[in-house]
Amino acid sequence: MSSLLLRRLHQTPRHLLVCEKSHARHAHSRHAAHVRDHAYNCRVSFLIPECGMLPEVLKSTIADVGEYYVVRNLPLHELVAHEFIDNFVKKGSCYALTYNTRIDQDNTAALLPSGKLILSVDKDTYEELGLQGRPSQYSGKKVMRYSAEGSTLMSYFPQNQIRSLKPKITFSTLRDLQCPVLQSNELQGKPEESCSAEELFEWLGAVLNQVNNKSSNFVSTYCCPQPSTTAEQAFLCTITGFIIPETIIQLLEKLCCYFDEPKLAHWLTLTVHGFADSPVSWRESEHGFHKGGENLYNFVVFRNLDYWLQMAVGTNDDCPP
Repeated sequence: MSSLLLRRLHQTPRHLLVCEKSHARHAHSRHAAHVRDHAYNCRVSFLIPECGMLPEVLKSTIADVGEYYVVRNLPLHELVAHEFIDNFVKKGSCYALTYNTRIDQDNTAALLPSGKLILSVDKDTYEELGLQGRPSQYSGKKVMRYSAEGSTLMSYFPQNQIRSLKPKITFSTLRDLQCPVLQSNELQGKPEESCSAEELFEWLGAVLNQVNNKSSNFVSTYCCPQPSTTAEQAFLCTITGFIIPETIIQLLEKLCCYFDEPKLAHWLTLTVHGFADSPVSWRESEHGFHKGGENLYNFVVFRNLDYWLQMAVGTNDDCPP
């Protein structure tokens, strides 16, 4: 059994983490473009150290995160019908994604706001459709989610076929949180002075998943990288649902405005998870599930509005832009 476990450890899937830094107010900053290029998002979290409640500057954005819509039993040909294209696609900002499908096993589809329809289908369906395409780089191989203008969608589809949903929003205050020391100009960190972007990324994953940081014989633990400081409190907000890039850009801008007035926090984070079974990650880059379906990104915004952007994907995915 030990040798089998060792072989499996050697087969740990590869992951890609791309990091870049810039300034939110720099004329050539690409932060908004990177957000727009990641169309299908299921969870957004922001963490603000030394903060105990939702800041006033964020309240209107959180209150207006919008709705999304589930359309049941929708034939795929409806998405290429002239009436649908005229009512939604040509007006822009229409996002659609198959729901409850497995990208590595089921037929899936995604409609990008550019109007391009992405299909990921098995061999039999591909031959039946008679379309030109290319083989997926992943071996093995229903319902649609929409985000568009609500009143138009609700009138376009029968009432028994469409349902509107609101993203779920949760707030929590973390007490005595150990936070890594970061310096905006040091992505790689400095020994005994600051932590690296990669160390921050791992720590943040533990915090967002509420991994215990106390020693136990039966519970997985994770220690904060060093050097670190202890925040008496930290505010965590998580939004779950179908969240479009425009909403995330507004939220990121308000988080930057949080530092307009002096704050105790030296930095804050905004983390965005893409749907694990989306057929694309960034732009039109093919995405597969393999062992985890990772496609996510994280902003670390500093007091002076310098930021780090970390983009991560899993096995076989193309390198993020």
